[in-house]
Amino acid sequence: MEWEVLESEYLYKRPWLTARREHVKLPTGAEIKDFYVLEYPEFCNVIAITKDGKFLMERQYRHAQHFTGYEIPAGCVEEGEDPMEAAKRELYEETGFGGGKWSKLMTISPNAGACTNYSHTFLAIGVEQISEQHLEESEDIKIVLMEQDEVVRMLKNDEFHQAMMAAPLWKYFAMNKLI
Repeated sequence: MEWEVLESEYLYKRPWLTARREHVKLPTGAEIKDFYVLEYPEFCNVIAITKDGKFLMERQYRHAQHFTGYEIPAGCVEEGEDPMEAAKRELYEETGFGGGKWSKLMTISPNAGACTNYSHTFLAIGVEQISEQHLEESEDIKIVLMEQDEVVRMLKNDEFHQAMMAAPLWKYFAMNKLI
């Protein structure tokens, strides 16, 4: 079912976004002259639970949607970096938390129809604060520790707007029969 690429042209290349236009031919013989593909870096995120059972959440503003909401810690995987190591780095930089027992929870595509990247989610149980935040100039992140019941309530009320955050949380609670 794979499409044949007849022509490919980069329209825009930046570190956080690359866009290309492709002329493709489907197995049916149909052609799409202007199919757009967005190349993003790999993403990582982590469901981090403290030693006393609280969920480590971040509250931050998302400009594209003009929305301030809650998310699990996340970031980009640097080229050549192992996704779990990236998640540990992002957790430390954004929250100052670390340690705990780590495992892979899932890998999903943010938008398989148009984007080339994946989002890798990890579970970290028993994290603790080991430092202050180490934020980049462009980051304004508030740390919030939440009880499990509050996270479940927010999920059920669609208060997590970022799909790559909500999907892993749903999976975590479903796998553990907590919802």
